[in-house]
Amino acid sequence: QVRLVESGGGLVQPGGSLRLSCAASGIVLSANTMGWYRQAPGKERELVGTMTIGGSPNYADSVKGRFTISRDNAKNTLNLQMNSLKPEDTAVYYCTSLADWTQGTQVTVSS
Repeated sequence: QVRLVESGGGLVQPGGSLRLSCAASGIVLSANTMGWYRQAPGKERELVGTMTIGGSPNYADSVKGRFTISRDNAKNTLNLQMNSLKPEDTAVYYCTSLADWTQGTQVTVSS
């Protein structure tokens, strides 16, 4: 049974940083393309970025240069480092293999 457990998130001021982690069991993250999505209130869920099997991250234009996706194969964990956060980054963030999703974690960027 696949289980993805997300941690991190919270409230941060504009310009601040947060780190999300997605710990996996029942699935080898390095053998799957993984993604981070987010959904802001009243908006559709959108792709933040992906990590390919080969270890190459890809990013949405809206977060490029500010967010970094990394994978720790030893810990079977996917990470999302978010820097220079903006109020428009406020959303519930999800880690996914597309077949399975985390419960989501709230990120709020506000002064």
